[in-house]
Amino acid sequence: MSTIKDNLVRVYDRISKAAERTGREASSIHLIAVSKTKPLAMIEEALRAGVTDFGENRVQEALEKARPEDGATWHMIGPLQRNKAKSAVRIFDMIHSVDRLSLGQELDRRLQTAGRIMPVLIQVNTSSEETKAGVEPDRALELAEQLSVLSGLSVRGLMTIPAFSPDPEDVRPAFRMLRDTRDRIASAGVTGIGMDVLSMGMSHDFEVAIEEGADMIRVGTAIFGARPA
Repeated sequence: MSTIKDNLVRVYDRISKAAERTGREASSIHLIAVSKTKPLAMIEEALRAGVTDFGENRVQEALEKARPEDGATWHMIGPLQRNKAKSAVRIFDMIHSVDRLSLGQELDRRLQTAGRIMPVLIQVNTSSEETKAGVEPDRALELAEQLSVLSGLSVRGLMTIPAFSPDPEDVRPAFRMLRDTRDRIASAGVTGIGMDVLSMGMSHDFEVAIEEGADMIRVGTAIFGARPA
């Protein structure tokens, strides 16, 4: 049976090969281990294996797992409701799923109260699925401009979760769309925001995401094993 350490070796090898294909340094790719539904014991094993960043979809689950003494960085990668903003600000180090002004304003209010500045990403819906969170690509610049005036937020880039396909090549256009959206926002020169991060790619398609410019990849199954059905 593979251990988490063994799985990480394979993941890092896949990262290196994908980066090499596009002339990138593997060290420029930030790995986030998606630990949703996984027990604390597996997180501790991952920490011992060298994982420094974890991603969670739910605030409550992260509250039960995150321990300041572990020194890990925690990423909110799932949809975030405004009524969870206070707890999210307390537990997470980065939020990938800001997709509307009202959420940004609530986070800003909570962050200013806490005396914090939070790095955030704008989630973009690159698949046009109504069930998917995220701002439409053609409205992402407008949202970036609106968020830029919120002093508690440090907008760093974009995130997407494309429609699932067994063939990773099928999602390449979605990753390319996110990169193009990032480039469009960057070229607009909005004061107070940065566009240096693309968070995209999961266990089955992160190589394609890296080839299309991913800076952060969110990998769960390939590290921790399949989740219960």
